Amino acid sequence: MINYNLHQHTIFSDGKNIPEKYIEQAIELEFSALGFSEHSPLPFSNPFSLKKENVDEYIRQTDLLKDKYKNKLAIYRALEMDYVPGMSEDFDFWRERCKVDYLIGSVHLVKPDGFDELWFTDGPDFKVYDKGIEGFFGGDIRKAVKAFYHQTNQMIESQNFEIIGHFDKIKMHNRNRYFTEDEKWYRELIDETVSLIKEKNLIVEVNTRGLYKKRSDSLFPDGYALKRVKEAEIPILLSSDAHKPDEINLLFDYTENRLNELGFKEVIFFENGNWKERTLQL
Repeated sequence: MINYNLHQHTIFSDGKNIPEKYIEQAIELEFSALGFSEHSPLPFSNPFSLKKENVDEYIRQTDLLKDKYKNKLAIYRALEMDYVPGMSEDFDFWRERCKVDYLIGSVHLVKPDGFDELWFTDGPDFKVYDKGIEGFFGGDIRKAVKAFYHQTNQMIESQNFEIIGHFDKIKMHNRNRYFTEDEKWYRELIDETVSLIKEKNLIVEVNTRGLYKKRSDSLFPDGYALKRVKEAEIPILLSSDAHKPDEINLLFDYTENRLNELGFKEVIFFENGNWKERTLQL
């Protein structure tokens, strides 16, 4: 059983509770490690990222909690970096500023060519996704999805980070309405991104949040994308992307079974500053 989670959000970004409540839940579940990964600060107003004025308090509180619970639980401080070309700061800047243990690189906001506005591909409201496809891409789903993967690939090639977060999340609000994941053009985009992930020696996060929030019919990634990760022998990390303490292990059992079905034998674990493999239990 996987007894750690390195991706969760607290009230320092868009989570719903203070960090210590997640720690208390992790101890109750007999976890061995917990990593906080607030959304990185961005140079524009938004409701979900860590505010620059709260960075020092994030560092202070997580340091205090690391020390307080050092005999019960390994606690890590990280950031989930939002990559927006021409807008977000270099990942290494925030790596040093926040003294993080690791970084997760993710795309939630797509910067369409020729527009100053951003396309928000995440969140609970699929209508925002639909409106963006029409308004930014003239209803051309291929153009829209390609923009997401192009930006993801830019991030992989230009930034320094360890884990790539939910790299096929563009499918979430699609729900097979605009395209299916077995279409050739879509699989070619997956193939290109997986090749870059392999080239850069990144870890792929397998994220359960879309499923337990009932916003997706599958994991991020799953299906063809996850099979390609397996074929490329890319290390994986299981995450619930929790925004509440009671979400820190949601669908872990389901996902372990799914990974076993696909032939995965190990997952990655972070310990004392190093990435290590752990055997998946059958």
